[in-house]
Amino acid sequence: MLSRAQKRLQREYEEMIRHYSETFPLEIPDSDPNRMTWYVSFVGAEGSVYAGERYTLEFKFSDSYPIEAPDVIFKGAYPHHQHVYSNGYICLSILYDDWSPSMKVSSVVMSIQSMLSSATQKSRPTNDASFISYAGGRSPKTFNWIFEDEKC
Repeated sequence: MLSRAQKRLQREYEEMIRHYSETFPLEIPDSDPNRMTWYVSFVGAEGSVYAGERYTLEFKFSDSYPIEAPDVIFKGAYPHHQHVYSNGYICLSILYDDWSPSMKVSSVVMSIQSMLSSATQKSRPTNDASFISYAGGRSPKTFNWIFEDEKC
């Protein structure tokens, strides 16, 4: 029997395949029989400093999804952006304090793509090295993020 989270994810999976398969290619590892880890790719928007660059986001869902936000981090190549740490963690309020159960994987990917598109230059957060040292391998949701317009 599927959990509430798995039912919701099945609907979102079908929507992603139907509407976003070319824009946001999706992969679910065979090693995850519960389908609770997704990899979604996207390309930086034309006209942005990330134009044409391909990035992959890892979504890890809990049984509390969609009430609780998934863990979302960049995997592989990380964009140099003032809200993206070099371990792939993303400082974006919708992933933490401003999460809403009405949000979907597609809306999260679009928000991250939009965040990148608004950048005028490539740069890491000013506290990148100290944060990486402090973060270890903990979930990004274990931190008390402070959201400001220009920095995290």
